[in-house]
Amino acid sequence: MSQQHDVSSLSKTRLDRRSLLTSAVAVGAGVAGLGLIGEASRVAAAGMSDTAADALGEAMRKLWQEHIIWTRLYIVSFVAGLPDLNATTERLLRNQTDIGNAIKPYYGAAAGTQLTRLLRQHILGAAALLKAAKAGDTVAVARANSDWYVNANEIAAFLHGANPKNWPLGDMKQMMRRHLNLTLAEATAQLQGRYTDSVAAYDRVETEILGMADMLADGIAAQFPRLHNQGQGRG
Repeated sequence: MSQQHDVSSLSKTRLDRRSLLTSAVAVGAGVAGLGLIGEASRVAAAGMSDTAADALGEAMRKLWQEHIIWTRLYIVSFVAGLPDLNATTERLLRNQTDIGNAIKPYYGAAAGTQLTRLLRQHILGAAALLKAAKAGDTVAVARANSDWYVNANEIAAFLHGANPKNWPLGDMKQMMRRHLNLTLAEATAQLQGRYTDSVAAYDRVETEILGMADMLADGIAAQFPRLHNQGQGRG
């Protein structure tokens, strides 16, 4: 199934909301069982105490759950034209800063700032895609969709560069692609007024993001066991 096929469906929002990204919804359903991908790598964190590893894992889960919670609230507010959209947007973007700050003790201030920049592009790209879809602008949808997936690959490359051993590039790209596909399915259902499907899609997003958080926490724990235990960093 091509990404372009997904885009062509998205661009028909005004004309046929029932057809909007039907293919993306199918993709989301198909990968729903692939969440919690971090469990297999937990053995790599053997050098870190259970307490420290658990604390790191919980912190990552909290940050990434906030990422999808505020993304959902943004989707709902945008589609419905609610007056809380600006406040919701500000809080969502703040989460990207929080995630960048969370890696600074391990990878340094510059790396944390770079991750925040990439994640802000991820959020703003999603917003541009939603705006184009709601307006029924085929050309803008295609452009925004392409840019969004390019940014996802940039995030994957950044993570791989920071921790090549524990975050293989192929795994990072697949992880980001799943995240985008599932979020796209959620947004599509909301745009179409299929609210039960939208809620179900969010559940799949949550399963995937918890696996993503676990993978990232496990990778940090494996790379910096002593650093984390001593509460020190490179920032």
